[in-house]
Amino acid sequence: MSPVLRFAPSPTGLLHVGNARVALINWLFARVQGGQFILRLDDTDLERSTAEFADAIQEDLRWLGLGWDRLERQSDRLERYGRAAETLKSQGRLYPCWETAEELDYKRKRQLARGKPPVYDRSALALAAEDIARLEAEGRKPHWRFKLDHDDVRWNDCVRGPSHYHGANLSDPVLIRGDGSFLYTLPSVVDDMDFGVTHVVRGEDHVTNTAPQIQLFQALGGTPPAFAHLPLLTGAGGEGLSKRLGSGSLRDLRDRGVEAMALNSLLAKLGSSDAIEIRHSLADLAAEFAWDKFGRGTPKFDPAELERLDARLLHTASFDEVADRLDLPGADEGFWLAIRANLTQLSDAAQWWAICRAELAPVIEDAGFTETAAGLLPPEPWDAGTWAVFTEAVKQATGRKGKTLFHPLRLALTGRENGPELKTLLPLIGRARAEARLLGRTA
Repeated sequence: MSPVLRFAPSPTGLLHVGNARVALINWLFARVQGGQFILRLDDTDLERSTAEFADAIQEDLRWLGLGWDRLERQSDRLERYGRAAETLKSQGRLYPCWETAEELDYKRKRQLARGKPPVYDRSALALAAEDIARLEAEGRKPHWRFKLDHDDVRWNDCVRGPSHYHGANLSDPVLIRGDGSFLYTLPSVVDDMDFGVTHVVRGEDHVTNTAPQIQLFQALGGTPPAFAHLPLLTGAGGEGLSKRLGSGSLRDLRDRGVEAMALNSLLAKLGSSDAIEIRHSLADLAAEFAWDKFGRGTPKFDPAELERLDARLLHTASFDEVADRLDLPGADEGFWLAIRANLTQLSDAAQWWAICRAELAPVIEDAGFTETAAGLLPPEPWDAGTWAVFTEAVKQATGRKGKTLFHPLRLALTGRENGPELKTLLPLIGRARAEARLLGRTA
């Protein structure tokens, strides 16, 4: 059976590179196996979830090239979660608890002080009917916990290998808050069942959630999926990444002109045994994907490394890869090949297009020298060999060579101290502009 994977962000902030890595690895595994990739917006937190963040998530994924086969929103499925909750209640697996947050915190502190793990003591199950009536009369609203079986839960993690947790060492998880809203666990399991998710790929901060979720699948009559828990991505200094603080947000990277495939090339290989190298397509990355390449070490996202990859991608990109994004009417493959090695980001291409095709005020170091050079320009048509013919003629006429020959010509023709080879730029500038600039005229 083809795998079904999902990326399930909460629309409560901007995606950061850690989120993008999880989305990318889900997508690559789905595609290399001919499976499906679902985008699920976990928006049951109605106070903090916004349409703006939901739109931003979709915009970021499209920028990365991570299209989805279906889009689901948890806010559309609240009735379905309610039915699942009633099923659990009828089984005696979902039970009401009446402690306040302060009372629960006090219990945890007492357990820790006694050297015990802070596991919920299930005191709510011992309440008599009159106790419950008294609490209700006080105006308390219960939260609802899932009663775990005190069994050893085992799974073979795609990244971590054989893994297990014993139910007795875990607190019964809260599935429904006192206000009736659902926490992450129940909707996630119900969705994974209903959508046929075969693999749950996520960060290792969810490892302790896995055993309760496996039991929840079983209680609801479902088959647990396979799990893969990736070490969490950190910043270059080991600091955590936060989408709410905008740390490494995809929107920020996109606004700065970072190439999507440079970021994909980096994120796909971080934490794996593969070398980090530029790949020009997601298909290339998918073809190289394998779970056994991923280790348990902490991968670090270094912006400087991304910057290097970004430049390397541009320097090796074909014209077809960038043509629809250059937005420079008339720019062709010859122009792209001439200037790509001098770019740090794609938007820099517009500056070189303007140098070749727009008016430019030349920088004249030696007017007599450049006037002499103007008179030695060969007739058109020009090609890549014209520059050598032209400079040899200037050399013979003036006796100059090296920097004293080439530097004043570059300043006059481009207004820049350095840049692409003039043998490639000169035909793009054309004879009329070149002559005018060498004569000190704006052209």
